[in-house]
Amino acid sequence: MPIRNRFAELHPEITAWRRDFHAHPELLYDTERTSAIVTKKLKGFGCDKVVEGLGRTGVVGLIHGRGGAGGKVIGLRADMDALPIFEATGADHASKTPGKMHACGHDGHTAMLLGAAQYLAETRNFEGTVAVIFQPAEEGGAGAEAMVQDGLIDRFGISEIYGMHNSPMVPFGEFAIRSGPFYAACDSFTIKLQGRGGHAARPNNTVDTTLVGSAVVMALQSIVSRNADPQQPLVVSVTSFRTETDAYNVIPQHVELRGTLRSFDEELRQTALQRIRDIARLTAESYGAEAEVIGDEIPYPSMANHAAETDHCVTAARAVAGEAQVNPDAPRVTGGEDFAYMLQACPGAYIQLGVRTQTGRNAGLHHPEYDFNDEVIPMGCSYWVTLAEQRLAG
Repeated sequence: MPIRNRFAELHPEITAWRRDFHAHPELLYDTERTSAIVTKKLKGFGCDKVVEGLGRTGVVGLIHGRGGAGGKVIGLRADMDALPIFEATGADHASKTPGKMHACGHDGHTAMLLGAAQYLAETRNFEGTVAVIFQPAEEGGAGAEAMVQDGLIDRFGISEIYGMHNSPMVPFGEFAIRSGPFYAACDSFTIKLQGRGGHAARPNNTVDTTLVGSAVVMALQSIVSRNADPQQPLVVSVTSFRTETDAYNVIPQHVELRGTLRSFDEELRQTALQRIRDIARLTAESYGAEAEVIGDEIPYPSMANHAAETDHCVTAARAVAGEAQVNPDAPRVTGGEDFAYMLQACPGAYIQLGVRTQTGRNAGLHHPEYDFNDEVIPMGCSYWVTLAEQRLAG
């Protein structure tokens, strides 16, 4: 069952939706315009029920199958929010809001799920109910958790839930997935160092926080090499080193380090977090300075696919793309994904849809030159519909 003919017909229209979303990006929970358009379209498609305001600005549409309400309910989720990045694509549909852009393809995710919703509402070739879920605040705001806390799973009786993300790392039109931990747990940390500032010509009269910060950065690298099982993926990266002065002749009183921890195993995650705290504090003390470590306000847990639901995704993807175009043992991703919260609350799985062209020159996710590949829209829509019909077969 290849790409549905209906999506070839709808392709220009869905592309127009996508490009409109791209031109009007919204961050985190501030997706009022996007949510309003999604709501209007779902109602226009004839969804049996449309619920707004779940997880603040999330939208859920319910589409009953040929037997009407009742039976199993499966959820299909797309994210709607953009990123605080200045766009550099030069596209006609580029962001009209400086400093905001769809650099992760959520505009494409939203458009593809809308296309699938239109088809499902037209055909209703299934039993039970499909819940199409449009989520805000994936990019650091844990919108998935907010929707779960607002009763997403229990309120609609969802028994299985599925997500999909475009990937410039995967060849165009191919699918990639794996059972178990797929995306990493993401923790950020801030280390505030306090010493004694002074004149750079007299360092003996100071406690040099620049030196202390450098020592902390180097010491943190020992966590991966000496505290982690070599067969367990772990990433510790210090990404920011800030002092309070740019003067050449001043040793600063304060230095702030920022960084991120990526992990897949919860025990190793907790060990690494404790080592970050200990290394920062004890290294600072050894130089006569003080360290304060502040953890992430919204740490994302590792996103782990459920085994049976992963198999369901593989079956649907192979029906659309062919067996050779589906990788069921894809490499783990050290990026984070808040769909993890939905998978903690309900069985389900998350799949990647490849958008990399033959030239291989695609900009990566979160890059100012990234733009979603509209040519993949019919395949993404077909996957959603095939998955829904297979899981709700009469």
